[in-house]
Amino acid sequence: MLNSELAQQPLSMRLLASFRRFLHWLTSIRVVLSLIMLVLMIVMVIIPLYSLVKTTVTWQQHDLTRVPDAVVGELTIFHWVRMLTGVLGRIYTYTPLRNSMTVAIGATLLALLIGGALAWLVVRTDMPGRRIINQLAVLPYIMPSWTIAQAWLVLFKNRLSGGTPGFFESVVGISPPNWLSYGPVPIIICSALHYYTFFFLFTSAALMSIDSNLEEAGDLMGASRGRILRKITFPLVIPAILSGVIMTFSKVMGTFGGPNILGMPVRYYVVATMIRGSLAAGEGGDAFVLAIVLILFAITTISLNQRLVGTRRSYETIGGRGFVARLSKLGKMKRIVQTAVIIFQILVIAVPIGLLLYDTFMLIDGNFSLSNLTTQHWIGPRNTVYNHGEPGVLRNPIIYSAAWNSIKLALWTAFSTALLGIILGYAIVKGRGTRLSKLVEQLAFIPYIIPGIAFGAVYIAMFARKLGPLPPLYGTFALLVIVSVVKHLPYSSRSGVSAMLQVGRELEEAGQIAGANVWQRFRRIIFPLTSSGFMSGFLLTFITTMRELSLIILLVTPATQLLASQTMQYTENGDSQEANAVIIILIAIVVAGNFIIGRFSRGSSLQKGLGM
Repeated sequence: MLNSELAQQPLSMRLLASFRRFLHWLTSIRVVLSLIMLVLMIVMVIIPLYSLVKTTVTWQQHDLTRVPDAVVGELTIFHWVRMLTGVLGRIYTYTPLRNSMTVAIGATLLALLIGGALAWLVVRTDMPGRRIINQLAVLPYIMPSWTIAQAWLVLFKNRLSGGTPGFFESVVGISPPNWLSYGPVPIIICSALHYYTFFFLFTSAALMSIDSNLEEAGDLMGASRGRILRKITFPLVIPAILSGVIMTFSKVMGTFGGPNILGMPVRYYVVATMIRGSLAAGEGGDAFVLAIVLILFAITTISLNQRLVGTRRSYETIGGRGFVARLSKLGKMKRIVQTAVIIFQILVIAVPIGLLLYDTFMLIDGNFSLSNLTTQHWIGPRNTVYNHGEPGVLRNPIIYSAAWNSIKLALWTAFSTALLGIILGYAIVKGRGTRLSKLVEQLAFIPYIIPGIAFGAVYIAMFARKLGPLPPLYGTFALLVIVSVVKHLPYSSRSGVSAMLQVGRELEEAGQIAGANVWQRFRRIIFPLTSSGFMSGFLLTFITTMRELSLIILLVTPATQLLASQTMQYTENGDSQEANAVIIILIAIVVAGNFIIGRFSRGSSLQKGLGM
């Protein structure tokens, strides 16, 4: 009846009614916010990616040195042919890609072994001290990713490639072989010891949700312990393991610090170090081809993970009959296992920091005797003999400037990311199920799949030149803020969605009925109810940004130097004591931030950030 009446109305009235409905939809707060976020995602994600691809298929100014007849800006496949074929393709692309794959696969498998075993011991056994071990297990990830690599260099450096002996050679008198000091083996070990936290957290959460009755049923049917693990326990934790695989593999594929410290002395290049080297040589088109290759590998890995998780059979482990979690008895092995775990955590946490700290007090690199100890690298005056004439780090204005830049960047990034996360969460949750909401959510996820150093390359491609009314931003602090905020958007949007899902729609509707405008509803209802998530996201992003290196290594300049990049500069210049002193300062700031997070969120910042 109603449809027939509408059909009898004049066309102009129907069009006017449709326009009013469209205008009402367009001016609703969720749609306005969604459109703003959509434009922001296009400008900050899609356009930079387009600029990156465009640079690889056009002639650049630097190409004129090889092809004088080339016209800058015209289309070409020169960079792709150069980087994917012939001898240059093997040297610049395929060998570094093979090295990256070797390191990423090796580190992922080793991290799985360490994190999975530690998770099982903490969650499913009666090992003493499980609570403190659980807290200590996340500390390696809180530290900068290259900390263990730098400590490895102090321990195993040899005269052959390092110039001066490390601690091992000084004490034992035997020079470590190159394969132990540099190259894939130490890079794999150091990366695994840093990223095993992913497997530990994900696997722990999965194991805590498994009803022990399932395993006991297998035991009653005569299955061996190995068969129970293979047929019952392992299938239930596969999604958690795959999540750890994707995060560890993608992180290691794009990491720069460890491979640069332990690979460069023996010319063991990975894709990340090759990208930086190509850009330093002015080969922007070639570097961006490598960046695209790295992005495609990350996308393939994530797609494969989603396909594996999406097609496997699911199992219900928590039902209405009650949940039972019985601990496995270690018996006489209890104390032995506890001692082994404690020794492992000392080796991963205390020993690296101790080696770095001791190294900072050594006047001459490679001399570990007590007579060589000094405070020159901490509070010493300028001396042309040491550290290229720079004073100790606590008297060095360069360090204070880098520290202030790091703190400023972390604060700006954390505040902007946390605020955008709440806005994204509001727009996505309020419009859940609509195409606009799904599009915004998918675009916000894109930065997650792009490795850090490749994401930095994306922004060089876009902001190295004038963009509309914007001047070139390369070399400015603003560019560091923009790239850091956009890179962290996937995490902030996830936390924002989680926080907004806990806010009932009726609360905001009640405020609207009471006459509160949009700003008043946000200030008095939405934000107070999501403030804990805002604060956790703020502090987590602060810590992550403080220790970030791969993302910003291509973008920093002497005027925008950060503590992380300053560390790498000292390392490359041979000033290892000053580099290690800066690492200690950086770790102190990060640990202090994590302590604050614990006070606000009553738990591990890393566990909160990963949704554990």
